[in-house]
Amino acid sequence: MAARRSRKGRRRNRGRFGGLYKLLSILLILAAIILGCVVFFRVNTMLVEGNSRYTAEEVIAASGVQQGDNLFALNKSHMISQILTRLPYVDDLSIQRKLPDTLVFYVTESVPVAWVESGGTCWLLDHRCKILEAGDSSLTENLPQVMGLTPLDPSVGGRLTVAPEEQNKLDQLREFFTAIGEMQMTGSLTGFVDLSSGNEIRFGYGADLTVIFPLNGDFDQETYELKRALESMDERGIARSGTLDQNYEGRVTHLLPDRWLPGQPDPTPEGEGGGETEPPAASESPQGENNADE
Repeated sequence: MAARRSRKGRRRNRGRFGGLYKLLSILLILAAIILGCVVFFRVNTMLVEGNSRYTAEEVIAASGVQQGDNLFALNKSHMISQILTRLPYVDDLSIQRKLPDTLVFYVTESVPVAWVESGGTCWLLDHRCKILEAGDSSLTENLPQVMGLTPLDPSVGGRLTVAPEEQNKLDQLREFFTAIGEMQMTGSLTGFVDLSSGNEIRFGYGADLTVIFPLNGDFDQETYELKRALESMDERGIARSGTLDQNYEGRVTHLLPDRWLPGQPDPTPEGEGGGETEPPAASESPQGENNADE
């Protein structure tokens, strides 16, 4: 009987400590893996893809990474923040680790789409109104000037900021640039993008045309209708000149013969000597669906 109780006790002890042994084994394995990562996976090769304005060396230097740094100890969020702050033309960035020793930077660079004047200096803007560069008028060639906004303490690498009463205009300007860019029409913006009016965005398009959008409109729809109107004008042999006004109810587009430019009185309303073009397929949305008001 005593021997039987002794054997049962030993079995209970083995069962009691078996779980602890397994846990310790798992912890030792994990520690070995972590130690291996720290010791063996160190940065030896750094590659940069998508860059054109900045050299690979500039991107790597801005990241703060050094050869020999541990791949798994790197803080990618901090590295991205460093690069975006130090290199204003970097619009987007991702970083990938490739074992055993490679770090790859995937860069998307910004393109200036307009400029704004402040304190006698020209400040280049991208489509998000991030300030890319500052200098004299030599920077602004072929770019439109943003008018009707007063920048507050502009700085390269920062976002354009304005007084609270102008914030809606700035927000709408970003939406406008995004919509124009998605329609691949940014390169045709010329001369000015004027937000001086309380309810309109007026901008130069091509050599001889001014276009007017409602300030708080659906810019995806407005740019689509602009593209359709221009196509219709080309098909009908109508010159791209004058003022193409889309700020009318019912999505009606009017082509006025006189071109409006900044500093001039408001465009001549319909019925006072202005011609007009009918909106081509104005009932269609960019996706080809009918508007809800039809």
